[in-house]
Amino acid sequence: MPTPNLFIVYVSDAAASADFYRRLFDMRPTIASPRFAEFRIAEGASLALWSGSTTSVDVLASRTSEVCVNLTGGPDRIRAEYDRWRGLGVDIVEEPHEDVFGLTFLARDPDGNLLRIAPVDPDPAQIT
Repeated sequence: MPTPNLFIVYVSDAAASADFYRRLFDMRPTIASPRFAEFRIAEGASLALWSGSTTSVDVLASRTSEVCVNLTGGPDRIRAEYDRWRGLGVDIVEEPHEDVFGLTFLARDPDGNLLRIAPVDPDPAQIT
């Protein structure tokens, strides 16, 4: 059975977005071109930034998905990442707050794509 292994985020400027994500996640793209960049995020899985054709991405289009990074280390680690992102000038959409899965915050990249930091998923029986 096929398994999804490439997650694409649409951006207006792939090179500028690759630099943003490089600083945010402290990793270099494995592929970088004027309209496409790819970051290997795990064995067999990648996060890609794609501008499509030179006119295909509408920068005013609403974004309906988010990239989530689940962290170990509890609330202190999440607060530390929040402070780091603020220091990088990342646009914070929701300040750190408790949700059904624990402490989380939400940010957005320069194209409005949503980025969430949350704890490693709890036992599904604990989610209400």
